[in-house]
Amino acid sequence: MENQPRAPQTLRKDALGLLSIVFLVIATNGPLTALVGAVPVSIAMGNGIGVPGSFVVAGGIYLLFSIGYAAMSRYVKNAGAFYAYIAAGLGRPAGVGGAFLALLAYNAIQLACYALVGFFLSQALVDKAGISVSWWISATCIALIVHYFGYRNVEFSGRFLCILMLCEIAIILLFDAAVVVHGGGPKGFPLASFSPSTVFTSGFGPSLVFVVGSYMGFETTAIYSEEAKDPGKTIPRATYAAITIIMVLYAVSVWMIISAYGPDAAVAQANKDPGNMWFSMTAKLVGTWASDAMGVLMITSLLAALISFHNTISRYFYSLAREGIIWSRLAKTHSVQQTPFVASIVQTVCGLIVIVVCGLLKIDPLQGVLPWSSVVASVGIVAVQAFASLAVVGFFWRSHRGVSVWQRTVSPALASLGLFLCLWQIIIHVDLLSGSKSIWSELVPWATLATGLGGACFAVWLKTARPSLYNNLGRLLNEV
Repeated sequence: MENQPRAPQTLRKDALGLLSIVFLVIATNGPLTALVGAVPVSIAMGNGIGVPGSFVVAGGIYLLFSIGYAAMSRYVKNAGAFYAYIAAGLGRPAGVGGAFLALLAYNAIQLACYALVGFFLSQALVDKAGISVSWWISATCIALIVHYFGYRNVEFSGRFLCILMLCEIAIILLFDAAVVVHGGGPKGFPLASFSPSTVFTSGFGPSLVFVVGSYMGFETTAIYSEEAKDPGKTIPRATYAAITIIMVLYAVSVWMIISAYGPDAAVAQANKDPGNMWFSMTAKLVGTWASDAMGVLMITSLLAALISFHNTISRYFYSLAREGIIWSRLAKTHSVQQTPFVASIVQTVCGLIVIVVCGLLKIDPLQGVLPWSSVVASVGIVAVQAFASLAVVGFFWRSHRGVSVWQRTVSPALASLGLFLCLWQIIIHVDLLSGSKSIWSELVPWATLATGLGGACFAVWLKTARPSLYNNLGRLLNEV
């Protein structure tokens, strides 16, 4: 019996250990991309030198979130992650709505990453080889590479991402060490970056628009629960580890770049030339080779993020198809690789269509594709995170299951409150993400949230039109 092949709708069991899951999560987060891309803008448009403190505040909210999330992960093991959690805690309609919203958000952030990697790769080809290629052609080539990793088993992707993340984190730590060796900047290491009077200024809200987005991806630990070794222990530990590493790495590294320039000069540089803020100082303190390496690792960071997001999206498709909500063929897994290869193919084709259409319409990757997809992604993911935290309270409300009141009620309720406040800050400062003050930009967040409402309405329709399917929506959750 043990030598027989697994069922075709089964993901690979016991494939991922703690370290692999943590690296998959950090890859989704893209630390170098966030530091080089988002942080200078956050300094310029947010609370200036208080951005390191903003990372600590956001990290605290997500650590509160992870307490209830980890407690619930012992009872819900499903590749649908947020869908599974919200359905189990708040009911089937809310779960389906959350799934639709998460799918939209993850696809949006993937499109944003394709725009970035296409732009940077095309720029690198021009600078280093004198070859001029449109961004969307570069993005198409990257999409095909991403698809290959989505087809291969998750262990293969995990090992590759571990290598990329080690290189990426190494260059960040090298920069941090160089700042320490040089004794900081003109004013040493300004502790004002963590002072409440500096952090909680009028720019705190705008800073959260970028800071919260930099944590995006940590929740994907639960997506790998069906493929994890001893998921009851591995998923909670991976969640805590991922959030802690992201918070410490970001807060310290941003503090280091501010220290290296000096508070006033850092804010001036972020306003004047945010794109070169890290590259210029890295070349000065470490050497031009390190700056060049950082540029290459920016591209590999985006590749790593795309591979991880591709895995996330394909597993969402797989989970919803397995439940019967969408085309059941998407639930088919490869007989050898044990990956949701049909869902992976559909995901790749959809991505390619959007990339090519944007290219043919001559939409600018940084001024057109990136801003709007970032708005959709930020609003969608933070909203789903907030509802997932509420779902923890709902899940344990009916049965405490021996879980403490702190884990089942207090921490998830506080996290949900914090996340809803972050969501509101993103909505009211949407112009910072979209770069537009038009009425259309203000409507995008609400249209994004309407997708979740549409999913919930679809589930309610299923209850009347296809009651047997509706009654089985939670079946897989109860079996694990």
